[in-house]
Amino acid sequence: MHKICLIPGDGIGLEVIPATRRVLEATGLPITFITADAGWSTFERLGTSVPTATLNAVRDADATLAGAFTSPSAKVAGFAGAIRYIRRTLDLYANLRPAKTRPVPGCFQGVDMMMVRENTEGLYVEVERRYGDIAIADVKISRSSSERIARVAAEQARARRGVVHVVHKANVLPLTSGLFLDTVMDVIRREYPDVTAHDIIVDACAMKLVREPESFDVLVTTNLFGDILSDLMAGLVGGLGLAPSANLGDAQAVFEPVHGSAPDIAGRGVANPLATIVTSCMMLDHLKEHETAARLQGAVDRVLERGPLTRDLGGEASTEEMTDAVITAYLEA
Repeated sequence: MHKICLIPGDGIGLEVIPATRRVLEATGLPITFITADAGWSTFERLGTSVPTATLNAVRDADATLAGAFTSPSAKVAGFAGAIRYIRRTLDLYANLRPAKTRPVPGCFQGVDMMMVRENTEGLYVEVERRYGDIAIADVKISRSSSERIARVAAEQARARRGVVHVVHKANVLPLTSGLFLDTVMDVIRREYPDVTAHDIIVDACAMKLVREPESFDVLVTTNLFGDILSDLMAGLVGGLGLAPSANLGDAQAVFEPVHGSAPDIAGRGVANPLATIVTSCMMLDHLKEHETAARLQGAVDRVLERGPLTRDLGGEASTEEMTDAVITAYLEA
């Protein structure tokens, strides 16, 4: 029996998490669900974005599936972005974001790559200060965190095509980005002789992703670069409505779609649930339910081929209609 913690969060998370729960229940797997609170609405209600009870629920579960979290663009006293707080508190140091060709119009062909993003450091330590018209942000890069994310990237490459690109900006930031680059390259070359490692400057990587995405296998980089480039990767293969991700640590795993809370469409029943559904496939693989994960991935592709499609994909289907279509395609397989 798998124990899954569900955190709907904010906005469309309140719609796509129940939709994905319906899909998981339709697989017939032995799963028990618990629900926990986190996000902006939780902060407004309780004064914290991630209650201690939620952290304990995540720790107690075999895996956690999260929806979407709202973060205001202006600083709010006492508020911490929910997913970033969960990542740091539970040391979910590896963020995995795959991008693979899907049967949707405009999708690049031959794409199958994985972004491995260091998830706890970089600019996302959120240490900022302001002196009048000057604002300064700290960047943290450590050898220990760079070593462990290097091993995650190399293990991913071993299970794929055996090639890692280390994305950096060491030509401008030789101390911070340089430490990350040197450490990752050293770990891979010393501990993983069967994996080929290349380094690539982040701006050159962005251009090559657009022009030759099929040339990449695994990419590994720091927090901010990984956040930006993984959205670019998603844009090559159908957009954020199809983009999954995983936050992995040594003890816990939290899975979340890449898209945001989309307040402009929240509550209207038109959100695309597929990103959360394919994120649940990553969760199922983590739980060693590989056959079910592959069958569900196939069901998603069949729905993308024959419809119905939600508005972000050019159709008119509702969240519920898309969910029903995936369940039907899964049961037909």
